[in-house]
Amino acid sequence: MDLRALVMGLTFALIWSSAFTSARIIVEAAPPLYSLAARFLISGVIGISIALALGQRFNLTRNQWRAVIIFGLCQNAVYLGLNFVAMQWIEASLAAIIASTMPLLVALANWTVFKERLPAMGIFGMVAGFAGVAVIMAQRFGGGADPLGIALCLIAAVALAAATLTVKSASSDGGNLLMIVGLQMIVGAVALLFPAMALETLSIDWTLPFILAFIYTTLMPGLAATLIWFLLVGRIGPTRAATYHFLNPVFGVAIAFVFLSERLSWIDALGVAIIAGGILAVQRARIKA
Repeated sequence: MDLRALVMGLTFALIWSSAFTSARIIVEAAPPLYSLAARFLISGVIGISIALALGQRFNLTRNQWRAVIIFGLCQNAVYLGLNFVAMQWIEASLAAIIASTMPLLVALANWTVFKERLPAMGIFGMVAGFAGVAVIMAQRFGGGADPLGIALCLIAAVALAAATLTVKSASSDGGNLLMIVGLQMIVGAVALLFPAMALETLSIDWTLPFILAFIYTTLMPGLAATLIWFLLVGRIGPTRAATYHFLNPVFGVAIAFVFLSERLSWIDALGVAIIAGGILAVQRARIKA
C-alpha cells in the first residue's frame, strides 16, 4: 500500500469537500463571483510567489500551458463560479452531492467517447451512482430545492469532468506544479472578473464567519487541495487518484450537517451511500481494466 498516496487522497477529499460549506458562508455575505475572483487572485499570487522562491519558472511545456488554461477556465471559472452562484439558492450538501458525480461523468466520457474498456462492475457502479443522485434530487425537488441552482451545479459538474481529463498532461513531468496551480488560479480570477463587474454589485457584510471562511477557502481548497491533487495525480495517475472522490459526497454532507446544521434525512444518507459505492465500483473497475 502506498501510505503517502493514501494520506494525500484522504486529505484532498476532506479539504475539497469542506469547500462547499465555506462557500455557502461566503455567498451569504458577499457577491459570489467577486468573492471567487478575489480568492483566485490571492491564491494565485501566493502560489506563484512561493513557486518562484522555490526556483520554479514560467517555462512550462505546451501541454502544461494548455492544461493551465483549460483547468483554470473549466474548474475555476465555470465549475466553481457556477457552484458559488448556485449556493445562493441551494444547500451546500446538495451542491457537494452533485459535484461528486464528476468521476462518474469522467468514466462515462472515457467509455462512450474515448472507447475505454469498462467491465460490468464499472457499468453497474456508474448506473448506481447516477441513481443515487436521482434519489436525492427527487427528494430535494419535493422539498422545494431551486431548479436553477441544481441546473447550474449540473453544468458545473460537466465542466469539472472536462477539466479532470486534462490534468494528466499538466502533471506528467512532475515539474513546476506549484507554478501551474498558481497560474490556473490567475486564469480563473481574470475569467470571473468581467462577469462579476457586469452582473454584480460589490457589497460585503464583513462578519467574522465570512472573514474566516474566505481565508480558509483561499488557502485550503483554493491552494492546498489543488496542489495535493496535482501531486496525487502525478504519483498514482488520474484513474487511481479519482478513486478518492468517492469520499466527497460523504464528507461534503457531513461537514454541512455539522457546521451549517443542514438537514440530513435517511434518504439523503441512502443516496450518499449509493453514490459513494457507485464511484468506488467505477474506479476499481477502471483500475483493473
